[in-house]
Amino acid sequence: MVWQQVYDPFGSPVLSTIMAAVPVVVMLASLAFFHVKAHLAALMALASALLIAIIAFGMPAGMAGSAALYGAANGLLPIGWIVLNIIFLHRLTTENGSFKVLQDSLARITDDRRLQLLLIAFCFGAFFEGAAGFGTPVAVTGAILIGLGFSPLAASGLALIANTAPVAFGALGTPIITLAKVTGLDEMELSMMVGRQLPFFSVLVPFWLIWAFAGWRKMLEVWPAIMVAGVSFAVPQFIVSNYHGPMLVDVIAALISMACLTGFLKVWKPATIHTSAALSGRVDNSKVDADPDELPASARTFGNDAKPAVMRAWMPWIILTAFVFVWGTASFKSTFDTRAAVDPQTGVALMDPQGKPLRVADPVFAPAITFSGLHQQIEKVPPVVATPKTEEAIYKFTWLTSTGSGILLAAILGGLLMGYSVPQLIKQYLRTIWVVRYSLITIVAMLALGFLTRYSGLDATMGLAFAATGIFYPMFGTLLGWLGVALTGSDTASNVLFGGLQRVTSEQLGLNPVLMAAANSSGGVMGKMVDAQSIVVASTATRWYGHEGEILRYVFFHSIVLAVLVGGLVTLQAYVSPFTSMVPGGH
Repeated sequence: MVWQQVYDPFGSPVLSTIMAAVPVVVMLASLAFFHVKAHLAALMALASALLIAIIAFGMPAGMAGSAALYGAANGLLPIGWIVLNIIFLHRLTTENGSFKVLQDSLARITDDRRLQLLLIAFCFGAFFEGAAGFGTPVAVTGAILIGLGFSPLAASGLALIANTAPVAFGALGTPIITLAKVTGLDEMELSMMVGRQLPFFSVLVPFWLIWAFAGWRKMLEVWPAIMVAGVSFAVPQFIVSNYHGPMLVDVIAALISMACLTGFLKVWKPATIHTSAALSGRVDNSKVDADPDELPASARTFGNDAKPAVMRAWMPWIILTAFVFVWGTASFKSTFDTRAAVDPQTGVALMDPQGKPLRVADPVFAPAITFSGLHQQIEKVPPVVATPKTEEAIYKFTWLTSTGSGILLAAILGGLLMGYSVPQLIKQYLRTIWVVRYSLITIVAMLALGFLTRYSGLDATMGLAFAATGIFYPMFGTLLGWLGVALTGSDTASNVLFGGLQRVTSEQLGLNPVLMAAANSSGGVMGKMVDAQSIVVASTATRWYGHEGEILRYVFFHSIVLAVLVGGLVTLQAYVSPFTSMVPGGH
């Protein structure tokens, strides 16, 4: 029996909207005000969503449970599988010591603080945002900057500002992959749209970073290097996101940006070397500036004998890049996930209407699991859709072609080449599972919440309310993404919470849903620098405990202004030609 979604169960749009928002409020309030651990907050929000969906909105209990299980499955594969295996690789390089060599190789290139910031906070931070995400970039770059003599406030605040433009494609595209799962929109179109928003800010943020650190005049002294870093990141960011997909955007863009900036610094030097590590225009007594002659050895020029060690340190990440690139290609996925369809009677290959060989899901490499109690048993109805539409619920267990599987194989190969034995790899993997156990629980619970919200119609109820903002919604929706990340600490979590709402609202207002779903992620990246999780990571990495409030006050202005600028771009893309032509499929 098909169940039709109900969007106003109380006969009062205001009361129904408040009730639909309860799971989101539980999630955000638990994290922001009561400091509940993320996995517990996600489970609490999921429990409240189940109660409201069943009791208030009349969703059959079996369907509600199936929707949550369907979301949980999508949380484990592909998303949790990516996180588990990238952290495994990161741990291997850390335990091996090659990660420290990799860090030091970047710090030895220049003694100018501004250029060190570009290389470490922006380029190297973007690489680790793309490869690992989840707080890793701020922790790594903050610790390196402290080691180079930057003050704790400078190291913390600037690491947070730098870690913005890459966030939407972080952790090998996890936010975009998740956004596609939650909204039901095409993953490639979402990748393309975000890739037509963030490159503008990939050029702007390096300038903003150096201005925030050294002031306007000092920024202008190194503008050629800043331009090289920004443009060499933005162009690959656009190309990879629009022609390959979301997985390798940051990794490739960051590697190219680091290579271009390093090469540029071999032929260009600033007129003056800026050695002060304090923030311009501020009384910063958090640490005495290090004398240039007393900088750590990692800040001095290295000889040719160190180059083989540097190459070995980069080797696991180069292998990762190659594997993930192959795993992201359509031909690779098609080879294993599908097989030629044949007539069971004659054995003759079947053709599609265009005369091309028809391919169907391979039952070995991509078995399809139908959630029978949910599949085509729920119907969206007007005014959310023009005509009633049933929802599908088929889970494709693509265990081989999942990006996480490519990462695992890359980690195993890299580990063997680094000198690990098979028993040591197994031991490290089991340790990694233990380390990320709460993160996996959080991801599973968040995706279960997102799918339940979508199938129960809770997101549609909230979307109908937000449609009242009318022509101002492109700005409002972008800031909603900022709020989600500011409170949850994760662009992925914000996309889960508000992705479905963005789609429903934009469809109600006649806006392209891909544009506004992407805006949720693009706007969210600017909230990354003010969320509690990131600030705690920054203060911990710089060993500046108890000063989280000072860090927040420093970065808050930058976060708000940059988020409004993203909202302005989204508004132009929604209404003003030629910006509207940037939206996949048109306005």
